[in-house]
Amino acid sequence: MGKAPKKRNLADKVRKTKTSTEIKNNPFEVKINRKKFDILGRKSKHDVGLPGVSRSKAINKRKETLLKEYKQKNKSNKLIDRRFGEYDTKMAPEDKILQRFAMERQRVHDKKDVYNLNEEEELTHYGQSLAEMEKFNDLVNSDDESEEKGLLSAELTASHFGGGGGLLKKKTSGDQQEEEGNQRAKSRQELIEELIQKSKQEKRERQVQKEEAQELTEKLDQEWKSIQALMVKKTPKGEDKPEEKPKLEEYDMRVRELGFEMKAQPSEKMKTPEELAREAKEKLQKLEADRLRRMMGDEVGDSAQSQVHMSADDLNDGFILDKEDKKTLSYQDGKWNIGEESGDDKDEDEEGGESDEEDDGDEEEEEGEEEEENDEEQDEEEEEQEGGSEEGGSEEEEDGHSDLDSEQESEDGERKQEDEETRAKPSKSLSKEELKAQQEAAKAELPYTFTAPESYSDLKDLLHGHTPDNQRIIVARTQKCNHPSLAAGNKLKLQKLFGFLSEYIGELATRSPPELATIDRLIPEMYTLCQTFPDAACKAMQTVLGDAGHSMEEVLEVKGHVAFPTLDMLIYLKVTALLFPTSDFRHPVTTPALLYISQALTKCPVRSLQDVTSGLVLCCLAVEYVSFSKRFMPELINFLAGTLHLAVQDKTSLGYTVVPPFRPSGKCSDLLVLSDYESCKSWSKKSLPLSATHHMDLRNDLDRDHHRLMCLSTCLDLVKRCCLLYKDLVSFTCIFQPIRTLLSKHLSSQTLPELLQELYGEILETISSAPVTHARLVLDKKKPIPLKLLTPKIVEVLDYGKKRGSTREEREKERLKHKYKKEFKGALREIRKDSRFLAREKLSEVMNRDAERKRKVKELFGSLATQEGEWKALKRRKRK
Repeated sequence: MGKAPKKRNLADKVRKTKTSTEIKNNPFEVKINRKKFDILGRKSKHDVGLPGVSRSKAINKRKETLLKEYKQKNKSNKLIDRRFGEYDTKMAPEDKILQRFAMERQRVHDKKDVYNLNEEEELTHYGQSLAEMEKFNDLVNSDDESEEKGLLSAELTASHFGGGGGLLKKKTSGDQQEEEGNQRAKSRQELIEELIQKSKQEKRERQVQKEEAQELTEKLDQEWKSIQALMVKKTPKGEDKPEEKPKLEEYDMRVRELGFEMKAQPSEKMKTPEELAREAKEKLQKLEADRLRRMMGDEVGDSAQSQVHMSADDLNDGFILDKEDKKTLSYQDGKWNIGEESGDDKDEDEEGGESDEEDDGDEEEEEGEEEEENDEEQDEEEEEQEGGSEEGGSEEEEDGHSDLDSEQESEDGERKQEDEETRAKPSKSLSKEELKAQQEAAKAELPYTFTAPESYSDLKDLLHGHTPDNQRIIVARTQKCNHPSLAAGNKLKLQKLFGFLSEYIGELATRSPPELATIDRLIPEMYTLCQTFPDAACKAMQTVLGDAGHSMEEVLEVKGHVAFPTLDMLIYLKVTALLFPTSDFRHPVTTPALLYISQALTKCPVRSLQDVTSGLVLCCLAVEYVSFSKRFMPELINFLAGTLHLAVQDKTSLGYTVVPPFRPSGKCSDLLVLSDYESCKSWSKKSLPLSATHHMDLRNDLDRDHHRLMCLSTCLDLVKRCCLLYKDLVSFTCIFQPIRTLLSKHLSSQTLPELLQELYGEILETISSAPVTHARLVLDKKKPIPLKLLTPKIVEVLDYGKKRGSTREEREKERLKHKYKKEFKGALREIRKDSRFLAREKLSEVMNRDAERKRKVKELFGSLATQEGEWKALKRRKRK
């Protein structure tokens, strides 16, 4: 059928009748390309566009070119002979035929061997060629024919597998050929029957031979058994030797050792902090209940003993049948624990009974409690001992935390006494005197449970009248009884307790004399609280330091100078260094404390020996604060240099500068000058006491000179430590130049003890041995900068949009590159348009084919319906 004519709509007719002028005049057909800005004298080529006209032109052009190529694709109206050499007149017909045949064979061969990857390689299996193995020359074993290995005769094989009667007719020997010539030829059926009979006969013969061989073998075995007894050699009884066992190999020995060695048993699981706190509280409550029972006169030991069940068969000899004799190995507290039997048995035999075992259990519980209390204090002891060594020997004696062991020894002594008392109790009832003594001992004993103080006065009442060790025990037991995991409000109570303890430490420092030993015992408990509640401890110490700093500023505004910090403030500064890290670049507690120290070293004037002592204590604290970070602190170096200046006798010609709060000369500038140089002979080196900042008892000039020499020794020690701290600084030599001048020119001429002379000799050697790694700053020599002139600046105005290069080649290269990009983009755009055009054409073809198919189907259905109608009408006519 012909192609259906394309329907034309009204718009196509109108567009066909329109002329180009009408299209240009129509505002809906014109697209105006707006400019960003107008330029005078520039003509624009594409200010107005006709997209409809250009689109129709492009479509018509593609219909004439691209569409024709698409329709003529894969179509040809010529028959071209493409055989080899058909149009070559120089080749002979025979050569053409041979060449064509060779090319055909080569083409077929290439197709055949496309997947043949191993043409030249020979495949092998266990060293044998697979090509030879495929010949199937291996013999197959048979169950019935073991001797002959199942070989079939050649005739039988040929008859069944050799291709039929042709092979059967062949004769292998000359006799058979003669017999065949004399006799008539046998049929195929007869030959097969003969072969079957021969094979059965051969099989029967092999079976007979096999049975005969088996009978001979059995007969031989019976004869051998009859003569075997005669061949055995009898050995006498004395010569019998045990058979030597074969030696075990090393692997078997190791396996047996592993099987018989002690088995490790799992230790108890790790307990959470909440469980440990609960157990500690339960222990303290139990001990407190026992103490109260002893106070009331009750017998504590009998109750435990009465609970022990004894059977009727018990001999009461301490023997335990259920005890395992096998040693066990367990892992507990980071060590291998090997249980020993003998020690337990000896204890049971000596102490005699289960009641003694219970006493041992109580003792172990109490010792475990002491270990828990003292384990937390070991770290604080080490840190505090390191810090205390910086402030001098007397501080170590009075303020160092080295005597925490005495408290542990005292508690251990109390525990041992209690255990001895409980062991010494007889099972019978005690007398009245013994009960009374027991009550008095229980009353004198410390309680085991305490309630957390609600106010500072409650804490003072709780600790009043107790020794320093007992005060520490009271605070420790208060923490255990009020652990945060035991109740909801305990956290707030312990946070308040830290503030109360800090206030209590300040009060102890202000007493006369100051109770430094008590402060020493309470600092580990403060450290424990600080680790548990860091935020609360931070706020409490910030409050103390903030109040001290504000009060110092107020006094400075009014008087212009301020006194050195008192002993309680020095203690707070020391506690801050122990509780919080001092090496941080910024810290909410240690940074304000360091600023307070630097302000005190700068603003507090030195007017007495007590001020010198306080200043040196502040210097010790400053060195402790910067010992890890090695932060440079100029106030520290200036104060140490000013302290050495106080010991210089001749102040007429100074080679250095004295910085406030010190004065070059005048009143209070000779505080460390000795009144009598003979006192150097009786002076021995001691550490500066911390109590000297609170009160000094100097009765005569000799004591004053000794204290001056002590201050001078402490100052030189601090200078030496500063030299070691700051020796890596580039400006080390310039920083310590005043101290070097002071020691080498002024103090060396005075008569001082040998220890001090050796000390400042070491300092001078350290300063002079430092390498100079920099040069002094010198002003750079430059030409003078001329004055600015009011000359207008001329700037070349470049043409907009033009590409400018340095040379002609570069400009040409840029132009070609720009043109290439432009053409490339244009080509991509045209390719996309061509693809869209072809896609539309393909879609229209598919739709036309579908429409044509539907039309034909409808025609077929219509014709079938017509035929069906005519047939039914014919049937109706026949019925009528």
